[in-house]
Amino acid sequence: MDSRFTRGKSAILERSLTRPKTEVSLSAFSLLFSEIVQYCQNRVYSVSELQNKLSELGQQVTVWKALFGKEADKLEQANDDDKTYYIIEKEPLINTYISVPKENSTLNCASFTAGIVEAILTYSGFPAKVTAHWHKGTTLMIKFDESVIARDKALDGR
Repeated sequence: MDSRFTRGKSAILERSLTRPKTEVSLSAFSLLFSEIVQYCQNRVYSVSELQNKLSELGQQVTVWKALFGKEADKLEQANDDDKTYYIIEKEPLINTYISVPKENSTLNCASFTAGIVEAILTYSGFPAKVTAHWHKGTTLMIKFDESVIARDKALDGR
């Protein structure tokens, strides 16, 4: 094919007709997630119920970097509690295109992400409860089950 038409890119007829399976447009994700939030919101009676529902749905999805295209901004351990950790995202993608009504100002749709993290940990043998909070952007608070801490201490004692 004549190079003046391709300008360093592959010719249109040589490109794959399908996108790789790992690629979803941001606008498609935003639309679908917004619909999920609205769907759930119409079936609950409080912000905490909505966050729990989003968390349950998030437990069916997998792995952070594959989802968000980058690592989390920060990971910290609580100073006063050895079973509490925090994942901090200054501007989580999940909240970018969600408009929260004033009457639900405490709603953090990153509860969906909390569900993802909780499922990954729990089904990997590290039972934990993960919740989303507004702090330094969005903070996912991970509270590991006492059995995880006991197992870790037993392994350190070897």
